[in-house]
Amino acid sequence: MNQTYLQTYIERQKAAYDAIPLDRVAHIIDLIRKCREDDRQLFAFGNGGSASNVSHFITDLGKSASDNMAADGSGRRFRCLSLNENLSWITALGNDYAYEDIYWQQLQNYARPGDLVLTLGVSGNSPNVVKGIEWANSHGLTTIALVGGKRGRVADLAHEVIVIDDTHYGRVEDAQMTICHLICYSFIESRVDKAPA
Repeated sequence: MNQTYLQTYIERQKAAYDAIPLDRVAHIIDLIRKCREDDRQLFAFGNGGSASNVSHFITDLGKSASDNMAADGSGRRFRCLSLNENLSWITALGNDYAYEDIYWQQLQNYARPGDLVLTLGVSGNSPNVVKGIEWANSHGLTTIALVGGKRGRVADLAHEVIVIDDTHYGRVEDAQMTICHLICYSFIESRVDKAPA
């Protein structure tokens, strides 16, 4: 294997990490904190590798971040749900309606005005993600999108957008997962209470 390729890949990945707008990440963390405080729900979805990242994110937020946040005495956990998970529902919606309907159709069962929607993607043009964001916007939800350098329609629709300025699927997905970890670990690690010495 040519190590020059590997070194170039790593250098470009570092550039993607260095370009993450931390002020935008901090703002999204504040939105998610308020979502919990107001007992709202957070819904997340994506396709392919982004769907896997969504599942990972919701696991970290729903379990580890919730464990730590609930220790503040309120007992309140993050009410969060990945819309990628229910295969029988997804395939029923895709078969009976259309694949582009699999997310907004689920949102109409769960979502309420004031809830949050977070989507991950690289192209920003997946029809099911676009329709999910459109539905959420028209029903009073706040929408957040993490997209790649092509931006796509989702970047124009979502209320809050973070663009990873690269079009390589692997690098964009890795940078987006880093953002998801920044979000979750801001709740997991920043609230760890230490016993007095």
